[in-house]
Formats: sequence, structure tokens, C-alpha cells
Amino acid sequence: MTVEVHVVDAFTERAFAGNPAGVVLLTEPRDAEWMQAVAAELKHAETAFVEVGRSVDGALPLRWFTPTHEVDLCGHATLATAHVLGGTRRFATASGELVCSAVGDGWIEMDFPADPPAPAEGGPDLLAALPGVTVRSVWRGRFDVLVEAASAAEVRALRPALDRVAAIDARGVIVTAPGDGAGTDFVSRCFYPAYGVPEDPVTGSAHCTLASWWSERLGRTTLVGEQASPRGGVVRLTVRGDRVGLAGRAVSVLRGELLV
Repeated sequence: MTVEVHVVDAFTERAFAGNPAGVVLLTEPRDAEWMQAVAAELKHAETAFVEVGRSVDGALPLRWFTPTHEVDLCGHATLATAHVLGGTRRFATASGELVCSAVGDGWIEMDFPADPPAPAEGGPDLLAALPGVTVRSVWRGRFDVLVEAASAAEVRALRPALDRVAAIDARGVIVTAPGDGAGTDFVSRCFYPAYGVPEDPVTGSAHCTLASWWSERLGRTTLVGEQASPRGGVVRLTVRGDRVGLAGRAVSVLRGELLV
């Protein structure tokens, strides 16, 4: 039996940029051990597994795996999955029902739960993990630690001590600062070495935290974030109370079959 698999670059309008995700279309359920093995084989930051053969009240079951762990929420692999399936879809996930809508000109908006972070202590371990960063404040969301840096230049130049990042009791660390380009409200970078992802190119779920944090400071509910990784990507954000609209484009780069 073969299984259809895609590779999609998410949060970008050109190939070989943004965040690549695997998308596996399942016509029957597979166990978590098999899905984890496939994700490790594909080696993308996340691989999405969507059951196209059944639905839960009209929503397709969707799960996400890094090369080493299953995760509860993933934006770029959800965007990639919706892109493969035509843009507008509903998914049943560990984070509740997620709705994706085609909004024109190749953009897809995802309706995700907001994740407003709370103030947190930085501590010497966090400071040592981020050499060269002037830490203005530290916050904690559902999954990640958020660090406010002094400038976009510090975010772009950062070379974190990944072993120290991996030792922090969180999924990972987001580092952010005000934007330094036209049309960009803020920049960020995201590091998840404990989950097999040293730096994630563009992180949709992290923007649930970033959107809430920056919306309060800028006094606006519509924002544009640039994730300043080497591949880079752009996320359009709309804060709607306890939900966040995350909009991006995606490009398919590979389609094939798994033989096992």
C-alpha cells in the first residue's frame, strides 16, 4: 500500500524559502510510532498527517510530528496541509478545531487560539543561551519562552548556544524586536533544539504568542511579522479576542509516494 506525501514551503510565495513541511495524506489510520518514524525520515521541522478518509463532524483529523516528538500545535504544517487540500478546510487536532480559509491571491488564513504570554523570570541560563542579546523582558506562553530584544539587528545577528536553549524548560525560545523594514511590525526567530529543530524557519504557533504580545504594545489588532531565519517568511496577523488569524502563502515543491 502506498501513501501520498507532499513537501510544501509555507509562509512564502517562492520555492526554497519559508518553512518546508511534509504533508502525508492518510486514507486509513496509522499509529503514532509509524508517523514518528516517517517524520524522522523526512527530517522537516514538522510533518503533518491528515486523515482524508474520515472526518470528525466535518473536520479532518490532523496531527503533527517533529523528527523527535509529536506536538500539539503547528502553524506552518497546517498551512501546508490546507494548501495541498485546496485552501479551505477544517481540521480536528489536539488544540481543538482549526479552520483554514482561502482569502484570495494565494493567501490562506488559519484561525488559531491566541496565546497571550505572562511575565517570567529570565535567569542566568537564559541569558547565557542568547549571547549578544540585550534582554528587555522575558515572558512565558503556553509552549515557549518569549524574549524581547533591544533591536532587530540583535535578533538577526543572534547565534544562540543551542545546548543551553535545549535545557530550558519549554518547547523553545522566541526572540523578538520591533521591525526594521517597511510594512513589518516586528521580527522574530524561534529555536527548538530539544524537539530536534535547532532553528525553525517560520513558526505559525509562535505567532499566536507574538500576535498577542505585540498587539497590546502597538495598540493594533492587525500586524505583519517577519521571521528572520536564513530562509525567512512573512505572517499576516489579525487578533480577534481569544483567537488569532494567521495568514500566509505556500508553494508545493514535491509530490510522491511512501512505499511502507
